[in-house]
Amino acid sequence: MTESSSFNPIMLTIPESFHTERLTIRAPQWGDGAAVNEAVRESAEQLRLWLPFAEKIPSLEESEMTVRKARLQYLERTDMILHLRDRHTDEFLGSSGLHRIDWNARCFEIGYWIRTSRTGEGLMTEAVKGIEQFAITHLGANRLEIGCDARNVRSAKVAERAGYTLEGTLRKMRRDSTGRLVDFMVFSKVRGSEFE
Repeated sequence: MTESSSFNPIMLTIPESFHTERLTIRAPQWGDGAAVNEAVRESAEQLRLWLPFAEKIPSLEESEMTVRKARLQYLERTDMILHLRDRHTDEFLGSSGLHRIDWNARCFEIGYWIRTSRTGEGLMTEAVKGIEQFAITHLGANRLEIGCDARNVRSAKVAERAGYTLEGTLRKMRRDSTGRLVDFMVFSKVRGSEFE
C-alpha cells in the first residue's frame, strides 16, 4: 500500500471500540481516570519495575488528565492508547494500544499492562491478538512490534504466545528506574509472511 503525499491519518474512520471473547477494547473516554487510578494503585509494585508511569502513584486528577490527553491523541492518531475492560462486568483491567506510530510505513508498537489481580488469565495475549487484528483491518498495518526489558519474562511470554518473532535483543539500550543500563527485546510480525 503506497501513500499519497496528502494522506493524513486524522481522516481515517476507525472504531472507538471492539470486542474479543472476554474483552471490550476501547479508546479512552472522559471520566476513565478513576478506574485507571485504582488499577495503577493496585499494581504499582509490579508495574514500577518496567513502566516509568508507575514509579510515582498518580493522584485522581493526574490520572484523569492522562486519560484526557490519551483521548485527544487517539483522535489525532498520534498515539493510540486502548483501555481493556472485562466484557461482562466492565471492570477496567489494564491498558494497551499502538505507539511509536510511523504512518508512512504503517508500523506500530503494541504496549501493554494489566492490573495485578487479573494476571495469569491469558487476557493480555487475547488483547494483543485483538489489537493486532484492529491494526491490520483498520490501520493497514505492515509491521507490528512488541518491545520489553529483557528481564521482563512475563511480557516476553505474551509476545511469544501471540506468535511474535524475537528479532533481537538490543544490548544496554535503556536505563531502568535505578539508572542501570538494561537490554531490550524486540518482537515483531510483518505483512506478507506473518499476516495478510
